[in-house]
Amino acid sequence: MDDIQQSEYKKACANCGAELKFKPGSHQLTCEYCGYEEFIEQSKTSFEELELEHYLKIVGENAYTETIELLHCKNCGANQHVEENYKSLNCVYCSEPLIREDIEKEGWILPGALVPFQLDAKKAQAIFKGWVGKIWFAPDNLKKAALDPEGLHGLYVPYWTFDANLFASYQGQRGDYYYETQTYNSNKGKRTRQVRKTRWTYASGKVDGFVDDILINASEKKRREIPAKVAFWNLKDLVVFNSKYLSGFVTEKYTVSLKEGHHKSFQEAKNIAYNWIKRDIGGDTQRVANADIKLSDEKFKHILLPIYLSSYRYDGKEFNFYINGQTGVLSGNRPYSFWKIFFLVIFILVIIAIIAIFAK
Repeated sequence: MDDIQQSEYKKACANCGAELKFKPGSHQLTCEYCGYEEFIEQSKTSFEELELEHYLKIVGENAYTETIELLHCKNCGANQHVEENYKSLNCVYCSEPLIREDIEKEGWILPGALVPFQLDAKKAQAIFKGWVGKIWFAPDNLKKAALDPEGLHGLYVPYWTFDANLFASYQGQRGDYYYETQTYNSNKGKRTRQVRKTRWTYASGKVDGFVDDILINASEKKRREIPAKVAFWNLKDLVVFNSKYLSGFVTEKYTVSLKEGHHKSFQEAKNIAYNWIKRDIGGDTQRVANADIKLSDEKFKHILLPIYLSSYRYDGKEFNFYINGQTGVLSGNRPYSFWKIFFLVIFILVIIAIIAIFAK
């Protein structure tokens, strides 16, 4: 299959010839120089969900549908694709320099869909600036970083989603609470109290249903894991993949293979099955002795989801701040200024000492 060249993802302005970029919150490309706008033609068909079993067995986990130009960060391992022309840029995760001469072409399973950015960079920066302004004991350099538009990057993060029909047969126990009156001795004589106990009865049965869109982070690494607060997107806004949506943003390639993603999705499906089983058993509490869980008609999608990311180094440590590019929700691990805390403590001690002197 022919390589996708970076120029194929670019679109020149029909008015002035400059590069068009995706306009968040719309389905348009816009020119930053003359204001020209062009609509992204929407596909009349829905995005494709691929048959998982066929893909894994026949095509294989390492087979690719397209190739992509990537810059590999030697420091943190992130694989990043950038649509716009550049001579050099920094890694969106750790800020290490990335040089265009280091670009490599790698195969990837072409995304089937994506959630387009709904926030532009100015809105995201305003959210970040407002958040930094409210946190106590933040280093002054962090506040300066919040004012730097170059420090905030729009990033499409890769995810796998899995659908399947789930069937499970189980054996277990149903627990129903009841209470007994107990008599006990105290300093005031004999007393009574209600003690909760559980009556267990055998339970067995079958549950089945459709499991929709189990979401697996396809670039998962502990040092740059997206906070759960941010990692929630409305997948009803997914649109058929069109490379024009990537213009002006960084796109990360998955580092979790389809096979590994499928394994993780089964663990999620297992959790769902156990929740269904416990609900089916009923009662106040449940025990599941064993469960035979089977999935059928499994399908998957490779999708891209939008975030804004800012990286910041303080006192030799790396701090990442994330903004959901669809909802605007922000989260991050923030640094504390030792000296601000130190001088506040000194100030408080001085005030206490002055009060104590005048109180004599």
